[in-house]
Amino acid sequence: MELKLLPGKPYPLGAKWNGTGVNFALYSENATGVELCLFNEADEQTHRLQLRETTAFVWHCYIPGLHPGQRYGYRVQGPWNPEQGQRFNPAKLLVDPYAQAIAGKVDWSQPIFPYQFGGEDADLHIDDRDSAAGVPKCIVVNPYFDWEHDHPLRIPLADSVIYETHVRGFSIQNPEVPENLRGTYAGLASPASLRHLKKLGVTAVELMPVHHFVNDSHLVEKGLTNYWGYNTLSYLAPAGRYAATGEDGNQVSEFKAMVKALHREGIEVILDVVYNHTAEGNHLGPMLSMRGIDNTTYYRLMADNPRYYLDYTGTGNSLNVRHPQVLKLIMDSLRYWVTEMHVDGFRFDLAATLARELHDVDRLSGFFDIIHQDPTLADVKLIAEPWDVGEGGYQVGNFPILWAEWNGKYRDTVRRYWKGDEGQLSDLGYRLTGSSDLYQHDGRRPYASINFITAHDGFTLHDLVSYNDKHNEANGENNQDGANDNNSWNMGVEGETHDIGIGDARQRQMRNFMATLLLSQGVPMISGGDEICRTQNGNNNAYCQDNPISWYDWSSTEEKEAMVAFTCRLIEMRKLHPNLRRRKFFQGRAIHHSADIAWYGTNGKELSEAAWNAGWIRSFGMLLNGQTLEAADELGNPLTDDTFLILFNAHHEAVSFALPHPPAGGRWRVTMNTYDLANPFKTLHTRARIKVEGRSTMLLCEKKAKENILP
Repeated sequence: MELKLLPGKPYPLGAKWNGTGVNFALYSENATGVELCLFNEADEQTHRLQLRETTAFVWHCYIPGLHPGQRYGYRVQGPWNPEQGQRFNPAKLLVDPYAQAIAGKVDWSQPIFPYQFGGEDADLHIDDRDSAAGVPKCIVVNPYFDWEHDHPLRIPLADSVIYETHVRGFSIQNPEVPENLRGTYAGLASPASLRHLKKLGVTAVELMPVHHFVNDSHLVEKGLTNYWGYNTLSYLAPAGRYAATGEDGNQVSEFKAMVKALHREGIEVILDVVYNHTAEGNHLGPMLSMRGIDNTTYYRLMADNPRYYLDYTGTGNSLNVRHPQVLKLIMDSLRYWVTEMHVDGFRFDLAATLARELHDVDRLSGFFDIIHQDPTLADVKLIAEPWDVGEGGYQVGNFPILWAEWNGKYRDTVRRYWKGDEGQLSDLGYRLTGSSDLYQHDGRRPYASINFITAHDGFTLHDLVSYNDKHNEANGENNQDGANDNNSWNMGVEGETHDIGIGDARQRQMRNFMATLLLSQGVPMISGGDEICRTQNGNNNAYCQDNPISWYDWSSTEEKEAMVAFTCRLIEMRKLHPNLRRRKFFQGRAIHHSADIAWYGTNGKELSEAAWNAGWIRSFGMLLNGQTLEAADELGNPLTDDTFLILFNAHHEAVSFALPHPPAGGRWRVTMNTYDLANPFKTLHTRARIKVEGRSTMLLCEKKAKENILP
């Protein structure tokens, strides 16, 4: 078929169908020529068209008669001078950075590397073999989708409970999900999946990477997979591997249908995004997209030797966020996912890398400036993983206002406290109250702290209380990968055991962690599957395990059902009580002596400064005065709530607590006790003293609450 090549327009970038044809636009400021290659469904190249129009470094054309589903890629001509950072090679087919859908996988057996193998300087010698057979193809997408009445939920971050999960792992083994939908976007949106999420009461799912990503060559050689997905190829295309309906652009509409279904249940969608690096690796990596389109534009290169890449991520390259076009790509991607895909927020992987203007992490970098000025992103959730692997990369507490952060200090302190480490009390006080030491000084609120105890990276909650050491042998790296310092404790036996006493102790410890997380100020993030006691058999780096090691096991046991019920009830209590999710820090004064919070020792008296710094203290009480919220409802009426006393005992023996006088003169009653495995929410009225069993948590409420709040 002969095609008519018209000039087209330089904006928008990517491939856009307007009902009668498709406009193509690609940015490359150093290219000397660009060819558009069209493919049929059999991946056979049907046309190779030289683009004649260029405007402000954008190469563009319009082709009448093309339709959604058309497959395409680019070949870019320009200088081959790797020592100066230029690596153009028209023999290599390239993925459009603005592709909205992609079909196929990278075939590592094909000549997808731009250089000839062999020798120390291999990457300096160009390889002229055609790579098209080994490179995924871009797909023109039909933009129409019936969103019906879908709209942003705009759940306040302070009221959020986030559930981090994996699209495939969540439903792949759930027998209640239709078999053909398991492990897909449609599977996550299935009635069985929605019932579980709704029952839990979470307000948002945070999806591990769904941008189209690549399986690393070293994993393919071992028969493994990049399961987590932190190896992005395209920032606008949802991963086709999670589509039940196939890859010919259908993944876009299936993703949208998933978002719409979750929104109907009042659940937001947050994406884990990886704008810090791409799947092309270092100077010895493959040529799949940006490296061949304009290497010096898209990547951070060594200033004194641009043959090599700056690597702040440990993956071989770092995106060049100092360049306006790269910032534009990131912003266009973010806006696309908000406006076209209706997502509600983003968690930025290794976000410190994005803040590096020159070398140091810079709070005033262009990346932050442009995000804060964008009206489309003004009311979406922005969450940073506030570190990278470069020098000075640990930036917890240092991101700008409007940003929330994964609080790694919260994770570490809470783990150490319940493990029984000495000297944790002073730091734990800050973590339980929203980490004012990290966020209050710059105008942020407690909900800037995304509190978590476990996440995809590391032990699951079950494994945190079952293993002292990592067991990553299945990864094929001789157990050398993954963190060695996990602040975990196996309670006496490494791994699974039939010892009933140890099993019960682990159940209590998991409840202690979950209760601490959901009763802390800030925003709780639950690692998906912790509520059903998910185990990875001690693997704390299951990034390459697309198998039952990582998948959720939905088989029912008494232990799992009890943990789900416990988690559901705690989330319900948190939602019903603003005292457990305050929007302001405690008075803005030293947290140890403020009127709206008080800290008590086992003698019923307020903790002294000496007690806060005494390494041996592992038992204390935290009183949250419900009459001092300093907040109002939507009509301006002052908010008040029940007063709570939370008793923590990380000591191995029971402790007798003398209870302080309730602020309003009422009586304390126990509403939650992690030690009671059979009935943790049994209501007990108390007198002047109460026994808190070893390694347990108690929640006491001052007054008789409404029946529909605390029965």
